[in-house]
Amino acid sequence: MMSSTCIEALSAEGRRDFYNSFDTVLTDCDGVLWLLNNTIQGATEVMNGFKADNKKVFFVTNNSTKSHTQFLEKFHALGFKALANEVVSTSFLAAKYLKANLDPSKQVYVIGSPAIACELDALNIKHFGVGEDYLKTSVPTFVENIKLEPDVGAVLVGFDEHLSYPKLFRAASYLKDQNVLFVATNTDESFPVAGTGLVMPGTGSLVCAVKTCAGREPFVVGKPSSYICNVLTETNKIDPSRTIMIGDRCNTDILLGKRCGFKTLLVLTGVNSLKDVEEWSKSDDPKLLELVPDYYAQSIDSLRATFPVPL
Repeated sequence: MMSSTCIEALSAEGRRDFYNSFDTVLTDCDGVLWLLNNTIQGATEVMNGFKADNKKVFFVTNNSTKSHTQFLEKFHALGFKALANEVVSTSFLAAKYLKANLDPSKQVYVIGSPAIACELDALNIKHFGVGEDYLKTSVPTFVENIKLEPDVGAVLVGFDEHLSYPKLFRAASYLKDQNVLFVATNTDESFPVAGTGLVMPGTGSLVCAVKTCAGREPFVVGKPSSYICNVLTETNKIDPSRTIMIGDRCNTDILLGKRCGFKTLLVLTGVNSLKDVEEWSKSDDPKLLELVPDYYAQSIDSLRATFPVPL
């Protein structure tokens, strides 16, 4: 049986040892630092405090609906002292991966947001598909008249509020060619909508639709894919054994940390609950045990008390 350590229950010595056990902090954003546009109490003080104490900080998000510039604007508006190279989003990672692996003479079919288009543009990657593409005729008429673009070398799937039958049709048709890359920003299935009984479908739901139709598995750039770890270790020389991953979702944030050899901390202000962790910790299934974090805390605010001089 695996168990997690509660940050709030640590002794003064335990808090000091915890704080001194890492030099690099990776943190998820939505559900950890903010909920929609509302900052979670203590988030700015803790993250800015880490930076002031010369710990490396990276903001690692699976959200593909904002560009680097848009994320920076949000961080600064909410009081976070973030730098451009500290923001790691899946729209950025997808563009980086395609720049390294796509034949430059080819173009990308995108099921995704304008932010993805922005990141592809920044690296001079040709693309099309962003925006509305709804079925305006019967399916037989659509099939008779569809024209597929030439020179498609990749299909990239991110969050797309305009997902439609024509988009699925095009994506699966391009992916029939096994030489066409299939890339997904992330596989987050869904999100609870705070204070309601609503469930918001995530990018993973869209990715599942495409891969079911295409009969292929995508290369995923977002959490829990270790591609993020590779990018960070190559560009920033971080030491995995001296790194902590903070998140609210165990099958992305915590699993990423486990796969990369990071310490892991679950905050209970987002997707997963302590009840989830307790259930997994009783399991004999290695896949469920991987979801159990090393530490948990009620919120990011709990970390204030671990600083040498409490914030």
